Amino acid sequence: MTEFSLDKYITSIGHLIDKQFLLNCHRAMKADKAVGIDGVKKSDYEDKLVQEALRRILETVFEPMFYDEMMGFRLQRGCYMAIKKLNVMIERNYTSYILDADIQGFFDHIDHEWAVKFVESRIKDSNIIRLLRRMLKAGIMKNYTYEETEEGSGQGSVCSPIIANIYMHYVLLWWFKECIQPRMKSFGGIVVYADDFVVCFQYKQEAEKFYKLLKSRIEHFELHLQEEKSRLIEFGRFAESNCRKRGKKPETFTFLGFTHYCSKSRNGRFRVKRKTSRKKFSKKCKEVHKLISEMRTLPIKDIVHKLNQILVGYYHYYGIADNSRSIGSFNYRVMCSLFYWLNRRGQKHSYNWTQFLDMLHKNYPLAPAKIYVSIYD
Repeated sequence: MTEFSLDKYITSIGHLIDKQFLLNCHRAMKADKAVGIDGVKKSDYEDKLVQEALRRILETVFEPMFYDEMMGFRLQRGCYMAIKKLNVMIERNYTSYILDADIQGFFDHIDHEWAVKFVESRIKDSNIIRLLRRMLKAGIMKNYTYEETEEGSGQGSVCSPIIANIYMHYVLLWWFKECIQPRMKSFGGIVVYADDFVVCFQYKQEAEKFYKLLKSRIEHFELHLQEEKSRLIEFGRFAESNCRKRGKKPETFTFLGFTHYCSKSRNGRFRVKRKTSRKKFSKKCKEVHKLISEMRTLPIKDIVHKLNQILVGYYHYYGIADNSRSIGSFNYRVMCSLFYWLNRRGQKHSYNWTQFLDMLHKNYPLAPAKIYVSIYD
């Protein structure tokens, strides 16, 4: 893309979407792009090139504005960086309370008019705004059915991630960093990944005040907190001792698929540890059990090959420090499901547990659980 300076706002940028720019966008799209639910292949993707061009322009303009605390859909950031940043906030600062909040149906309820206003705060080019409106109102695929929509940013849309980040930047992060944090008398921090975010506080009074303001803030922008999944809890280095005095255990919270809980290191110091959330663990176990049932008539070699792909992918995400027990349990559950369905193929091929383990060990070993990510790198 042609270089341009970022002044207060940009009045002319649409001219950058020319023939050469669209050609570059087309070349950058994956040649092996799988056919989607609408049957569209790369050869038919020309009608999506404008969305890709719009995405590039929005990212170029807004990326320099985003705060470091925004971790989703950005280069050189990701879920592990979000967890590491949160870990520093809890272990090395005076975090005593955690607000674990959940926005109800965020992607489905992004208000189109607010999204346009947010973009217009930096881009005044009518051509870009017109493209943005067309993209927002283009509709989404839901349950394999096309639906026109007056709100939301379909998660299959090329522009959806950057629009979501722009929306969260103005609704939440900018507000917290520029309006809330400077007025706080003590420590406060936030980490955002897409629509998932955690806010840390030192004092309960400031945490409660923010929680109340947060509800009205996001409702102003046509969003709502999912009350049953949003909680303010006591969490941090002093939570365990304070809760013990009251005869209770410190509460836990879930962020990015991990349950975070108060614990100690080997030398007895306070430490935050993580394990796969019960909901994610159960869901994945059920998915694998169902998949094996569908593959049970295939050769064992093919079944195990597919399972090993799943296991390695699972370990790469959930194989985080202190989560050995959970990923080991997942490995065992997969093994039990395989044992169950192989013994449903017929009496001639049934196994007892010893025979089954011996067969796996000698011929078709399952990928062992492995930790891939350290929080303290």
